[in-house]
Amino acid sequence: MKAIVEIAKRGSAVRAARQQLAVARRGQAPDFRLSFESARALFAELTPARLDLLDTLRRVGPCSVYGLAKAAERNYSNVHTDIARLEELGLVERTEEGAVSVPFDAVEIVLPLAQVA
Repeated sequence: MKAIVEIAKRGSAVRAARQQLAVARRGQAPDFRLSFESARALFAELTPARLDLLDTLRRVGPCSVYGLAKAAERNYSNVHTDIARLEELGLVERTEEGAVSVPFDAVEIVLPLAQVA
């Protein structure tokens, strides 16, 4: 399963939900979708540092935030803040033991040039 991050107009959530429902009815796991109203909003949330954290977390596997900070060679406090936001966005999950993980094989950012603003 992958996460699809996209720029979407208001009201397009209904269309995306219908597409996901159709995929689920075929017995497939629907991709996770995360929409933003503008490229500016998308990149304010998915900063290069946060995208790097997703990559590092995917490589090292489930671990503590402290372990992730060490693996990423970043300050614990900044990693903690970034992971908390990525968790709110649905791109990171916590295991029952409290470890963080990326539940996706890939994160795909779809950026139609006509909507970049």
